[in-house]
Amino acid sequence: MTTEPDATAPPKDYRLLVPRDWFRIDLTEERWRAQLKTFVDHQAAGKAVPAEIKQEAWAILRNTAEAGVRTGALEFFLRPELEGGGILPVSLIVSLIPRPGGLTPRDLRDSLEAKQRQNPAAVEITTVTLPAGETVRVAGPTTLDLYVWMPGGVGYLALAFAVPLSGLTGPMGRLCDSIAESLRWIV
Repeated sequence: MTTEPDATAPPKDYRLLVPRDWFRIDLTEERWRAQLKTFVDHQAAGKAVPAEIKQEAWAILRNTAEAGVRTGALEFFLRPELEGGGILPVSLIVSLIPRPGGLTPRDLRDSLEAKQRQNPAAVEITTVTLPAGETVRVAGPTTLDLYVWMPGGVGYLALAFAVPLSGLTGPMGRLCDSIAESLRWIV
């Protein structure tokens, strides 16, 4: 006799399908800065990218990663998009936001909507159901943040996409949605 996994137990891990051409940086290990530098160097290699643009890209990505690490980021994925000699990657930061025993998706959506009323921005806040569970979706012109409620009510796994060039309309937005829909819990 087989038993079904306990849907109320916290997951041990997660699985997320990200295309192969996205560069993965493990933010839980100390070598993430070197990995990030490798990404920037690789994107600039053989291209007429001015040194200041390369340095600016490195600084922006490093600052993004450092901010993520401070707030529970686990992984940083980058997909190169080059335009006008600049290095502007599409990115995904995966973070764990522990909230044991509190803040349901409805509460989180209400909280985010209240913050938006205080500081109006062009974002749409909705609650959707992904295969991994109930999710609060915050979509802006070039960003998509998904807060996926974890089984056992232990918190959220946050998927933060940034699509600086093409925005979330069109193929890149659909790809971000597909990556989010691939999330599965390992129990």
